[in-house]
Amino acid sequence: MSSTNSPEAVKKLLENMQGDLRALSLECKKKFPPVKEAAESGIIKVKTIAARNTEILAALKENSSEVVQPFLMGCGTKEPKITQLCLAAIQRLMSHEVVSETAAGNIINMLWQLMENSLEELKLLQTVLVLLTTNTVVHDEALSKAIVLCFRLHFTKDNITNNTAAATVRQVVTVVFERMVAEDERHRDIIEQPALVQANSNRRSVSTLKPCAKDAYMLFQDLCQLVNADAPYWLVGMTEMTRTFGLELLESVLNDFPQVFLQHQEFSFLLKERVCPLVIKLFSPNIKFRQGSNTSSSSPAPVEKPYFPICMRLLRVVSVLIKQFYSLLVTECEIFLSLLVKFLDADKPQWLRAVAVESIHRLCVQPQLLRSFCQSYDMKQHSTKVFRDIVNALGSFIQSLFLVPPTGNPATANQAGNNNAGATVSAPANPGMLGIGGGVTLLPAFEYRGTWIPILTITVQGSAKATYLEMLDKVEPPTIPEGYAMSVAFHCLLDLVRGITSMIEGELGETEMECQTSSEAASSTTQSSEQQELQSTADEMDKEIDEAATENILKAELTMAALCGRLGLVTSRDAFITAICKGSLPPHYALTVLNTTTAATLSNKSYSIQGQSVMMISPSSESHQQVVAVGQPLAVQPQGTVMLTSKNIQCMRTLLNLAHCHGAVLGTSWQLVLATLQHLVWILGLKPSSGGALKPGRAVEGPSTVLTTAVMTDLPVISNILSRLFESSQYLDDVSLHHLINALCSLSVEAMDMAYGNNKEPSLFAVAKLLETGLVNMHRIEILWRPLTGHLLEVCQHPNSRMREWGAEALTSLIKAGLTFNHDPPLSQNQRLQLLLLNPLKEMSNINHPDIRLKQLECVLQILQSQGDSLGPGWPLVLGVMGAIRNDQGESLIRTAFQCLQLVVTDFLPTMPCTCLQIVVDVAGSFGLHNQELNISLTSIGLLWNISDYFFQRGEIIEKELNKEEAAQQKQAEEKGVVLNRPFHPAPPFDCLWLCLYAKLGELCVDPRPAVRKSAGQTLFSTIGAHGTLLQHSTWHTVIWKVLFHLLDRVRESSTTADKEKIESGGGNILIHHSRDTAEKQWAETWVLTLAGVARIFNTRRYLLQPLGDFSRAWDVLLDHIQSAALSKNNEVSLAALKSFQEILQIVSPVRDSDKPETPPAVNVPVSVLLGSISGPGLSRPFVRTDSIGERLGRYSSSEPPVVTDELEDLNLWWAAWNTWYRIGSESTKPPITFDKLTFIPSQPFLTALIQIYPALYQHIKTGFNMDDLQKLGVILHSAVSVPISSDASPFILPSYTEAVLTSLQEAVLTALDVLQKAICVGPENMQIMYPAIFDQLLAFVEFSCKPPQYGQLETKHIANAKYNQIQLFAPAEWVALNYVPFAERSLEVVVDLYQKTACHKAVVNEKVLQNIIKTLRVPLSLKYSCPSESTWKLAVSSLLKVLSIGLPVARQHASSGKFDSMWPELANTFEDFLFTKSIPPDNLSIQEFQRNESIDVEVVQLISTEILPYANFIPKEFVGQIMTMLNKGSIHSQSSSFTEAEIDIRLREEFSKMCFETLLQFSFSNKVTTPQEGYISRMALSVLLKRSQDVLHRYIEDERLSGKCPLPRQQVTEIIFVLKAVSTLIDSLKKTQPENVDGNTWAQVIALYPTLVECITCSSSEVCSALKEALVPFKDFMQPPASKVQNGES
Repeated sequence: MSSTNSPEAVKKLLENMQGDLRALSLECKKKFPPVKEAAESGIIKVKTIAARNTEILAALKENSSEVVQPFLMGCGTKEPKITQLCLAAIQRLMSHEVVSETAAGNIINMLWQLMENSLEELKLLQTVLVLLTTNTVVHDEALSKAIVLCFRLHFTKDNITNNTAAATVRQVVTVVFERMVAEDERHRDIIEQPALVQANSNRRSVSTLKPCAKDAYMLFQDLCQLVNADAPYWLVGMTEMTRTFGLELLESVLNDFPQVFLQHQEFSFLLKERVCPLVIKLFSPNIKFRQGSNTSSSSPAPVEKPYFPICMRLLRVVSVLIKQFYSLLVTECEIFLSLLVKFLDADKPQWLRAVAVESIHRLCVQPQLLRSFCQSYDMKQHSTKVFRDIVNALGSFIQSLFLVPPTGNPATANQAGNNNAGATVSAPANPGMLGIGGGVTLLPAFEYRGTWIPILTITVQGSAKATYLEMLDKVEPPTIPEGYAMSVAFHCLLDLVRGITSMIEGELGETEMECQTSSEAASSTTQSSEQQELQSTADEMDKEIDEAATENILKAELTMAALCGRLGLVTSRDAFITAICKGSLPPHYALTVLNTTTAATLSNKSYSIQGQSVMMISPSSESHQQVVAVGQPLAVQPQGTVMLTSKNIQCMRTLLNLAHCHGAVLGTSWQLVLATLQHLVWILGLKPSSGGALKPGRAVEGPSTVLTTAVMTDLPVISNILSRLFESSQYLDDVSLHHLINALCSLSVEAMDMAYGNNKEPSLFAVAKLLETGLVNMHRIEILWRPLTGHLLEVCQHPNSRMREWGAEALTSLIKAGLTFNHDPPLSQNQRLQLLLLNPLKEMSNINHPDIRLKQLECVLQILQSQGDSLGPGWPLVLGVMGAIRNDQGESLIRTAFQCLQLVVTDFLPTMPCTCLQIVVDVAGSFGLHNQELNISLTSIGLLWNISDYFFQRGEIIEKELNKEEAAQQKQAEEKGVVLNRPFHPAPPFDCLWLCLYAKLGELCVDPRPAVRKSAGQTLFSTIGAHGTLLQHSTWHTVIWKVLFHLLDRVRESSTTADKEKIESGGGNILIHHSRDTAEKQWAETWVLTLAGVARIFNTRRYLLQPLGDFSRAWDVLLDHIQSAALSKNNEVSLAALKSFQEILQIVSPVRDSDKPETPPAVNVPVSVLLGSISGPGLSRPFVRTDSIGERLGRYSSSEPPVVTDELEDLNLWWAAWNTWYRIGSESTKPPITFDKLTFIPSQPFLTALIQIYPALYQHIKTGFNMDDLQKLGVILHSAVSVPISSDASPFILPSYTEAVLTSLQEAVLTALDVLQKAICVGPENMQIMYPAIFDQLLAFVEFSCKPPQYGQLETKHIANAKYNQIQLFAPAEWVALNYVPFAERSLEVVVDLYQKTACHKAVVNEKVLQNIIKTLRVPLSLKYSCPSESTWKLAVSSLLKVLSIGLPVARQHASSGKFDSMWPELANTFEDFLFTKSIPPDNLSIQEFQRNESIDVEVVQLISTEILPYANFIPKEFVGQIMTMLNKGSIHSQSSSFTEAEIDIRLREEFSKMCFETLLQFSFSNKVTTPQEGYISRMALSVLLKRSQDVLHRYIEDERLSGKCPLPRQQVTEIIFVLKAVSTLIDSLKKTQPENVDGNTWAQVIALYPTLVECITCSSSEVCSALKEALVPFKDFMQPPASKVQNGES
């Protein structure tokens, strides 16, 4: 249009106008000359205007009346052709806006006439339209006339005209209002005083309005009048009008120009006063009408039927009113809305309900509007709850659609009226109601209770595109397709939800102040809405088949649930969630959580998850739903299977989505959500995998879950979402997180309840998800740790193994994750958290199920491997877990726990706080005591050794740390006022650590298993030995009393009470050595080990122990233990006890310094030894303590040997040892009173060891050793030697009989005496009184040679008879006496030696030692050939000779004192017994032997001749007499009848006799007669000899004579020969002697022999003769003449 002003356009316009006028004049030339003239004058006019004016258009407009005139006249001709030409020309003028107001008025009048004549109706309408749209010159009356003209054309008969007119009217009405809007725009800048308008002022008073506005006002007012069937005020000339058209116009105005009504009070007034009442009035027929009520004409007041077109248009108007003018018409809108709701009633016609639903839908898509409703109505106290009503109405509406009674089922029909939504939900399904055969249609649809309603796709969500509200051309109500209303209602609900959500979401973001109001608005909105909405949606879900629709519903429910959650509307939230949950589960899967009619009861309902009786549904009833999965219901007694449809899966996904996105607002509803998910997971057969994620797994029991491939592909997705859902819990706030955890816990509790009492697969959903939740919330684990782990611990105690296993799995995974998580601050700085995390691990120790404990320990192992370095304060807990394993808990558990411990000891000792070391020791010790697995016990002892090594190496550091800790604890204890309680308290903490270690090992030393005892014992003593130097000095007191002696007591007790039963070979193929085949023997080994260990410590650490106050008491206790062990009836123990005894006496002490032999051993510990034991293994420097041993060692290495304690105390110790030794000796060697098979007789090694102790012991006590002690010693030595040996052992101990060898015991005994005698030798005078006792002792032993000692009543066999009977191995042992001969002989040698040294000692003289020796020797000498051993008497003789050679001079010396008086007779008897023995030589004695023996006899006689007879004057006469008699007896052969002739010559001991004789003679004439005594002897000797010779000769002669010719016996002959020789010898001797020495009497006797000799000449034996000759020859010396006395006297 802008181009109309350009010069070209103007030029063209002028040309066209002139052309038009020419054409007009041409047409009218004939018929209408006036018109022609007018046209021509018009051409001139136009030309002049164009010529005169520059502004051609303006000029044309001024003169437009005249310019238009010809055309108007042309129209007046009513000639169609002319009229058309004119109208076209007029339109051209109008379009260039060159028509003035008056011209326009004229035009309209002309058009009116044409209209009345019904000419060119369409052209007219066109012209009017152009006139009114191109400019605003037409006003007021003219305008109204133009409008009326259009209206009238609308009601012509011609259809085209009608429609065109209708369109024109619509356009014109619009134009009128557009002008007003434009006018407002123009005047907007001018600020004017708003004119006051009285509400009830006259309707015509619109003077305040501007022109255009006035027109609009009048027009609108009249439209209202017309619709109301009243006369118009302004549109004068209206003939007829339809309501439908009027309503449409009203609607369009209201819809298109709301601002007009909102800005101008006059218009608002119209709305209130005119439009609303009108609408309400028109609605009345619809409201009153009831479908199915009696409508027959006979009824008095027939109700007007609702008329579709009006009704529909009214609803449109109402929609507009509510939409646009809600703020103005609050009250009116309330009425409208109530009406709308009423139209949904079931008794209204179907079309009416459909249209109403569409209207409601229009409102539902406007969230702001909905919000206003709530604020204006629902939130006001007394007003109608409109919004709620709308929602409820929709719900009921949907409900009612489904309740259309199927034919032939009246019962349901009756129900329909009063059934509310809730009741219908739980009604049982009735497959019979199915209206349509299964699966006939593929349309998406709802199905419920057999009513099947298709869903028609209506609109895009969020826009209300109505169908029936747009049917403006229909007069009759249309038929409505089946699912239409349903679908619209469905969309209404969805849009409602959308609206509410967007509104609230928007507002939650705004400022607080607004929030206040809006959330109130929202909450009332939701509150009022949700109950019904929920139920309607829930119902729909039941009915839903199509996926898309389901998706929409689910989205809606989800949104609502989330909103309610955010606004804190618990009940409502739960209700929505319940709905979704129900949808997820199979139909009739009665999950009690969800089984509630109204949402309200949910809040106080106790949740129970168990699925109840599941109705089996035949597949036909599921006809429209695709079954995608078949699984087992989660129930105590599953009854068959349940089916999941795709819809259930869809719901499930929504549920997941809800939980995922809106977890924070779920609160207590988590319970519902999780319960449902749990069931679904169960039905789908998802099983937990590591980390708690659920993965598809197979069900364990029952018909396995069946899944279609469709679902199989979905499952990973679902499981993924499930995991993500719990992952997202990390974004929840703390409160929500707690809700989630609580819900999971209560779910789990239920699952546990269900799993009780059966071992079916339990539902692990809750446990798995607790784990998952814990894992993702590690960053704030503290807030959920306690409830989480507390619950899992309960799960761990569940009897169902699978349940337990997962509980443990979850718990351990959480703990591990917690420890590895990167906390802030790190765990190392947050000890509280670390302990919190580890605590459940400790709690698990209270559970007895081994599988749980195994998990626990595996967890510990993993923690150690990954976190061991950083456990810090968590160590006590971790160690506690290992230590909590009890003996009865199975090997594998113990083994795993032990693995952990090994790891700790090998890798982590340096990283743990030193305070935990004690726990490590305790735990290691407790493993030693486990008797499940020997190797573990043994290894744990090894660990204790490693631990001790560690203590040793890190001693300084550990000590510092412990002292620091101790100080801190001490301080705390003082603050609290309690006493610090710690084992071994007064000792410093580091020492306590050692003491704990020792105590633990001590316990193990009395373990029932021998191997453990052995190992523990060795370890204990090795550790004390190796590391004991680290202890404070005072601590040794505790070690001795609390550790070592305590241990010894227990071992002694166990050993003495141990069972003597034989242990059968353990474990079948393991042979037990006979030395260990009873418990007693096994304990014996332990006792040995323990005693040895303690003794070693006493020995090596004497320098530490002695300064302790009660060393002597300890010493006594130790000795007591040694004594009881030594006296135990077990050879092994007793022998070992003695070894220990030796050790503590330091008999086996370290090598002594050669230069200081006298140093007491207690002090003499070489420094090197100590230093070696102190420097720790592998340490570069010896670790020396502060109270340093080094100092002590320094003292030792100084030149002066340090005195450890005063001598006196030392002596006391030795005397205590002596007493113990004595007790052991006397007890062990005392012969038992009775003997039977089991009598215990001490073994030789034992006795030997016992006796070997004495010499060393004696060294220390010699100063105080007195006779009593010697007596005691003697008793023991004697008894010890007397003990026999069993014939089993004898081959090993005894030498073969022929060897003269001593046993070691005998050696020891002699050594003991030897030591003693040497000590006496160098000792002071007063000690020498002990010599005699020693002699007594030795002589007692000498006696054994002939008379072995008796051992009590025991019968011993002599060794020669003892059976070495290998076959009778197990016969009772026979006892064998030792071969005492070598021993006796050695003793004898010792006696001789000793006597040689001591013969002159006063004591020896006084105590008649010599006499005793002789007396003792007399026994073997008298036995001679009867002695057990030939050597004995030979040795006895030689000894006697030696002794006498020394003793006799002494005896002579003391002759006067009479001390030896009693000895002489003894000696005489001895000689007598030996030389003239009664025993007969054995038959097999060889001649050489005999001669050798004879030479011994000769030696004895020589001794007499050299040592005795020469000193006769110092010797008692009787003795000399006895000797002489004896010599006499020896010199003359006495007859012995037993000799056979052959032997006689040898046996006659000629040499001996000769010797005797010579001695006799010698002493007869010895010229050394110093005393009368001596002379007496010789005289006596001679007379004896001569007398004897006389006798022999006489007897011989006698016999010779009697025998006649027979020769005499050989021996007699020999004898006579000997006598003859003797006589000749005698005479020789007498000659040699000084004559004065020879008694005259003697000579007389000699000569007196002569006659007798002569008589013998007659003898027949040549031998005798020759002897006789010899004898006679000396007599020649007597043949002298008798000299005179003088001669004699001279000479």
